[in-house]
Amino acid sequence: MSATPRETKDLFIEIGTEELPPKALRSLSEAFSNGIVTGLKDASLQAAEVISYAAPRRLAILLKSVPTRQEDQSIERKGPAKKVAFDADGNPSKALQGFARSCGVSPEELDEIETPKGVWLVFRQNVAGRETAELLPEIVRQSLAKLPIPKRMRWADSDVEFVRPVHWVVMMQDSDVIEAEILGLTSGKQSHGHRFHHPQAIPLGAASDYAQKLRDQGKVIASFAERRDAVKAQAEAAAKELGGRAHIEEALLDEVTALIEWPVAISGSFDPDFLSIPQECLISSMQDHQKYFPVVDADGKLMPHFITISNIESSNPDSVRQGNERVIRPRFADAKFFWEQDRKLKLESRRDATKKIVFQQKLGTLYEKTERVADLAAFIADKLGADKQQARRAAMLSKCDLVSEMVNEFAELQGIMGRYYARLDGESEDVAAAMQEQYQPGFAGDVIPVTDTGKILSLADKIDTLMGIFAIGMKPTGSKDPFSLRRAALGVLRIMIEGKLNLDLKELLQQAASALADKVDASKAVDETFAYVMERLRAYYQDQGIKPDTVAAVASLKPACPLDFDQRVKAVADFRTLPQAASLAAANKRISNILKKIKGEISPRVDESLLQESAEKQLHQAVQAQQQKLQPLFEKGDYSSALSSLANLRDDVDSFFDHVMVMTDDEKLKNNRLALLSRLRKLFLNIADLSQLQ
Repeated sequence: MSATPRETKDLFIEIGTEELPPKALRSLSEAFSNGIVTGLKDASLQAAEVISYAAPRRLAILLKSVPTRQEDQSIERKGPAKKVAFDADGNPSKALQGFARSCGVSPEELDEIETPKGVWLVFRQNVAGRETAELLPEIVRQSLAKLPIPKRMRWADSDVEFVRPVHWVVMMQDSDVIEAEILGLTSGKQSHGHRFHHPQAIPLGAASDYAQKLRDQGKVIASFAERRDAVKAQAEAAAKELGGRAHIEEALLDEVTALIEWPVAISGSFDPDFLSIPQECLISSMQDHQKYFPVVDADGKLMPHFITISNIESSNPDSVRQGNERVIRPRFADAKFFWEQDRKLKLESRRDATKKIVFQQKLGTLYEKTERVADLAAFIADKLGADKQQARRAAMLSKCDLVSEMVNEFAELQGIMGRYYARLDGESEDVAAAMQEQYQPGFAGDVIPVTDTGKILSLADKIDTLMGIFAIGMKPTGSKDPFSLRRAALGVLRIMIEGKLNLDLKELLQQAASALADKVDASKAVDETFAYVMERLRAYYQDQGIKPDTVAAVASLKPACPLDFDQRVKAVADFRTLPQAASLAAANKRISNILKKIKGEISPRVDESLLQESAEKQLHQAVQAQQQKLQPLFEKGDYSSALSSLANLRDDVDSFFDHVMVMTDDEKLKNNRLALLSRLRKLFLNIADLSQLQ
């Protein structure tokens, strides 16, 4: 007989506030919704559909078809066995009394159950499910309390704390209000519209009315995703009318979406004379200071236009346009002034100024850092057969743009301005490009440097930072990473692997440690720094869908060259797709377990005169043939071909274990067979420890 379906209703919660931090709006919304959903799930309640809303002045969530009450529950707790529950006189033992007390009943109220192991005392209770409306207020409070808010604020004379002052709270079940006190306010069923277009209250007839009523009546697009799409579409359409396309960065799109409730795109223009300035300066000013979307042509070249997203439908859009054009003009004039001033000095002449900028108190100034980086860059270039002078020159100039007027005003242009100034100074294109490439990769998914000099400089700079910070004991802990060492470590690995740089990372760290000798004894931190950097490979390969045990199989051999590590990992990943892989991995594990139990050394050679069984003779011949075939493959790092060849050993290995007793009583035979297995295992260990594969 099927259970009777429970009654369901829609739930709606909205927290109305002052303008929320735009860069945090999306994460606040996700955390708020997740908290509500988790709270309901913990109460054995689940919505058929969850819709989150987030706008500058509100966090809201609609949960469709949520059961109106919990199901009744039957609780059963097993107590002590009957044979120990009563003493010789039939009185309840202390164990029984304690159990009954914990259940809130007397021993006489407990039931008995028969089990194969005897009779036991049990506590049974039917618990009626609670109403969802009764549970929801505390679920909302808990979700709000757990929001990722670094610093909460209080307002007026209230003791309530939240990220911003709260003005209204809506909590509904279909058309009914769920009354409760949330953040110092009594919940109701009235939302509010746009701050200017419709600041009045908007009564909600039902929970599901919210989004449509807010849009039609309140001039608010409550859905973050829907509003984001509208901002993007309007910006693109406005740019198209100007004969260009909108330059839209995802982070800025999110921020603009979080700043407005009712998007209205308005285009503006500026004096084309400003286009004589590097376009990155103008774009930075438009994006970071004004939250404008620049307009570029088909080749990505900046046009003298921008798109701003207004939060109101103005009766005089021309006035809004002119106001934005007036605001941008002085900023561009400043940028032009800085550009003209900076051009009066060569990059090289700014080196002395970096002596006054401290990189880190114990590690010295930026000038001293560039001296170390220059030596390390020349060392790396020598190892790679690259141009040492170019690498050294790029390192010497690498931080000079940090003391320029333009970078002082627009810090995000570091490196970019260095590239422009180096070109103006007549530096080689590689050196100029390296000024910008030294900061690559700067974030997840960023590109690595393209030029050889850029790769070398970026690598040397990051390794010097890693080695220095570890040497003074300031390695990252938990969420604290003030010198962005995690990013630097991953950058080092990506440049070496994706840039195909065949370099020994430990050797480079030792070189960097030597250069720090006048500041700190860094030699003791080399191994720790090396381990920290290589540990980043686990996440690097996980993002590529490579299994952790594949990485572990290679990591156990501790290769010092990340490029070599990568070639091994890719080879093992390919090997795992072969039909012989599982059997050979199991054999490696079996051999490893056998050899671990052996005390003393195992002979490096196999005595052919002691080979008795045809299976061990065949395996010995196959191993010898593989050794000759694989040596040149190992030397050139062709691990994929080597493992493909080793896969051919499967039948011989299986036959050996099927027909040969390794741990025989004959000591000579046993040792000879162990020597054969050891040689076989060493063949695989030239690539990875396949016994680690699951």
